[in-house]
Amino acid sequence: MRIAHSRTGPDPIARALAADRLGAPSVVYFVLSAAAPLTVVAGVVTTAYAVTGITGLPVAFLAVGAVLALFAVGYVAMARHMANAGAFYTYVSRGLGRPAGIAAAWVALIAYNALQVGLYGAFGAAATPLLERWAGVTPPWWAVSLVAWALVALLGLMRVDLNGRLLAVLLTAEVAVILLFDAADLVASGPAGLSAQALSPGGLLVPGVGALLVIATLGFVGFESAVVFSEESRDPRRTVPVATYTSIAVIAGLYALSAWAMTVATGPANIVETARRDGAETIFVIAGAQLGPVVVDIARVLFVTSLFAAMVSFHNTTSRYFFALGRERVLPAAFGRTRPRTGAPEAGSLAQSAIGLLVIVLYAVLGLDPLVQLFFYGGAFGGFGVLLLVCTTSIAVIAFFSREPSGESIARRLLAPVPAAVALTVMVTLAVGNFSTLLGVEEGHPLAWLLPGVYVMAAVVGLVWAFVLRAGQPAVYSRVGLGAKAATVQEATR
Repeated sequence: MRIAHSRTGPDPIARALAADRLGAPSVVYFVLSAAAPLTVVAGVVTTAYAVTGITGLPVAFLAVGAVLALFAVGYVAMARHMANAGAFYTYVSRGLGRPAGIAAAWVALIAYNALQVGLYGAFGAAATPLLERWAGVTPPWWAVSLVAWALVALLGLMRVDLNGRLLAVLLTAEVAVILLFDAADLVASGPAGLSAQALSPGGLLVPGVGALLVIATLGFVGFESAVVFSEESRDPRRTVPVATYTSIAVIAGLYALSAWAMTVATGPANIVETARRDGAETIFVIAGAQLGPVVVDIARVLFVTSLFAAMVSFHNTTSRYFFALGRERVLPAAFGRTRPRTGAPEAGSLAQSAIGLLVIVLYAVLGLDPLVQLFFYGGAFGGFGVLLLVCTTSIAVIAFFSREPSGESIARRLLAPVPAAVALTVMVTLAVGNFSTLLGVEEGHPLAWLLPGVYVMAAVVGLVWAFVLRAGQPAVYSRVGLGAKAATVQEATR
């Protein structure tokens, strides 16, 4: 709902996101762009094979997809009763209480900012060799990343449907090249032929599968963001479920197919060695033998645009979390306003851009590795935070519907959410136990406990802030989790 007037006259900046701008396809493009398919296939899949030494990754993607589909049943059912750009924050607030919701909000802000900012490192590292090869110039990675940063910052202040159209073009191109690579891998099968060994469920019954499942889960990060755009969607009761289920199905199917096709091209017995030797170049090396250098060069460009699309998507998601918190005064009120002509969350977008700029400059000054220490660590850290939020939200869904059945069937209230919550709890436990493997560092490395510890600290700060609000600003505290209704309540009390 847009509130355009107060008692003193027109409000110079609206307090609502622009409604009815996005249909289900546009939301799907936002979600899948955050998942960054080509980035995952080229980077996450090969990393999983190289780090774990396990060939069961294709079936791991399918297993994780099944768990998230179960989670989505309760998740989208709850979305039917509350459209809110705060998503996890709102659901946890309504299910587990306001203090838990504010704690979740702090975790979400850190996780999504880490995911978005980490992509600048990969973008600079991937684009620089192309510029050197084609233009004969070798700029530092951070200079290239700053160009991408400026474009993302500009797009973040523009209409959300314009962003959606751009993502549609970029995403269609990268998915097309992934399918082309997969077809080439399957046609030119390796010594074992069209072996289905990597698709066997038995591939998960091996030591170290915990790390494999966690890495597979990271490939789905972004699927949950359909709810973030619910206030800007046409018919959110239909758009959010369609976008969420479609995204999970496409992600699981595409990643499982690509991971399996790689094992077919090299032979299941050789994929681990190949991934360890060629790293993120594996997909290009395998496809190059069949498709030639021109197609591979196009794919390299699309790899860079895949990273850019993911930056745009995560920027939009993060800025809307800032907006949701500002609208309810959990953050300063300035964050709860939007640009009048575009409906974009202005302060949230600028804040996210400022964080990105600060990190790029800091990494450049300190001379840190943009690929490992920014992209890889940032992605693993941010992805783990999203997994924590998904797990907590799965419990919140059960708690919410136990108090307010809201006309939902028992399947949506219990039969799907309960096993999803159990499975997600197991996955979080495995993630914590395998965090050093996830980062690619030795057991006991400080990063393996420092990074998860950041979320513990963030949650504690969020809880303390909730109690401060409850004691000092009870009116603000009472609006936590209300979403657009919070602005209505505030206007009514003026």
